[in-house]
Amino acid sequence: MFRGPRRWLWRWRRNPLRRRADVVEGWVLVGAWLLTLLAGAVAGLVTARAVERDLARERAATHPMIAYVVAHAPGRSGTRSSTGERVWASVRWTAPDGAPRTGQVRVTPGAATGAPVAIWTDGHAHLANRPATPTESTVRAAFIGTLAAGAASAAPYAASRLLLAHLERRRLSLWDTEWSRLGPRWGRMTG
Repeated sequence: MFRGPRRWLWRWRRNPLRRRADVVEGWVLVGAWLLTLLAGAVAGLVTARAVERDLARERAATHPMIAYVVAHAPGRSGTRSSTGERVWASVRWTAPDGAPRTGQVRVTPGAATGAPVAIWTDGHAHLANRPATPTESTVRAAFIGTLAAGAASAAPYAASRLLLAHLERRRLSLWDTEWSRLGPRWGRMTG
């Protein structure tokens, strides 16, 4: 029969059968769970904040620009595929300092020469990947933070399981020693 907190705190209650090993095991369990939760929470929050800060820095360092297709892109124009197929094409744009730039980007198949294409550039007007939106950043940060929390909490959890297994082996060894001392006497008393 479960009796709430009294049942859970059985390791600390006064009991003539309670051994020192039971109390130690109880404190190891409490400490391990607290350390596991604390390590996971701290690692998850720190990692999530770092990821979000890096993605915000990336967003601030990139700028949208309009580039124009240099030569007709391969493929048939006007065909819409459900897969969102894109092909590589040369494009040209003008840097903020007025210097012309060219590069390869993915465009819709069959894009005509001179067709405008949205691109992202870094602070030196070189091509850059599209930065994550604030919503995408939040989702990525939460996902990576969750992975970091799981990984960080695995170490203290595994260490506690090893320590508890060691304590269990030690307790069983003590019981075997005691049983080998008391077992023969018990057999004589009941016989």
